[in-house]
Amino acid sequence: MVKKERFFESALHVREGVEEPSSVNPYIDFKKKKKRALSVDEYVKGIISGNRVILSRAITMIESVNPEHFAISQAIIEKCLPYSDKSIRIGITGVPGVGKSTFIESLGKHITSLGHRLAVLAIDPSSQRSKGSILGDKTRMESLAVDSNAYIRPSPSGLTLGGVARKTRETIILCEAAGFDVILIETVGVGQSETVVKSMVDFFLLLMLAGAGDELQGIKRGIMEMADAIVITKADGNNRQRADLAKTQFQSALHLFPANENGWKIPVKTCSSIENKDIDQVWQVIKEFEAVIKENGFFDKTRHEQWVNIFYEWMDNSIKDSFYSKEVVKEEIARLLPAIKSGSISPYQAGLCVLEIERKKSC
Repeated sequence: MVKKERFFESALHVREGVEEPSSVNPYIDFKKKKKRALSVDEYVKGIISGNRVILSRAITMIESVNPEHFAISQAIIEKCLPYSDKSIRIGITGVPGVGKSTFIESLGKHITSLGHRLAVLAIDPSSQRSKGSILGDKTRMESLAVDSNAYIRPSPSGLTLGGVARKTRETIILCEAAGFDVILIETVGVGQSETVVKSMVDFFLLLMLAGAGDELQGIKRGIMEMADAIVITKADGNNRQRADLAKTQFQSALHLFPANENGWKIPVKTCSSIENKDIDQVWQVIKEFEAVIKENGFFDKTRHEQWVNIFYEWMDNSIKDSFYSKEVVKEEIARLLPAIKSGSISPYQAGLCVLEIERKKSC
């Protein structure tokens, strides 16, 4: 009995503690409050008045794959069109690691300091496995994200060619209607399909790194030919000398290219986003380019070509969506996929079967 009492007095004995409270606040209402659906006129009125919440909701509506949202989004775009087309559209691309987000934040702060209203459409790469995106551009652009004259809208690239969100063109229209007079489009990175970016902007800026080897290979000639200016980033510290050398090499390479139809000579600049050095020169180049092509008529010519591109792109997407949404097509594809995987039918023959499904129900 003595031993038992000594055991309970021992520090090794675990006494009953105070019951832990629930980690969930019982006063929290977990019922999700559904946002009131807005009419098309309410969306348009909010966008034109500069209401960013409504602008973001409208862009979400445009990006939605819900068929019910399609008609609403198209009506919003149609009513916003008269208030759009009043900005300079700038596409920015570059190899991964070149510092696109840091550069855009530095350039963006300079643009807003001049009294401009800036919209940044940042395209985040989507996972081919999960189809998800991090959408972390607001985190990478902390200073610009809190700028009252700037609006950052990250969007997933999805499966769109060139890493450009399928609905970027429509988003541009809404941002312009909301009063943003400078639109920056940040792409995922340099690829074979950067023509998608070029076809929707007025000015195409290529960011490059010094010492990456590209300047010694003629560096992706197709991308260079599309660029309206080349900027070598991270020209600071010990990298300054390499940046100056790369600038000379790029300038020499550009002399081998044919002259641009619009009469613009592609300049090569260096800058440091960290030190905010020579960022103003980049903006000056953009303004000089805008002045030149407006004077010689190529600005309007480019815009007209953009509208034609939008027409064909919209038609392609609409026809594709309409075709794949048909039940008979879905059923035929489901029937043919096992045969394609087993090799009993070639993918080409299977494709012909699907295309002819409206003429005869099955092969």
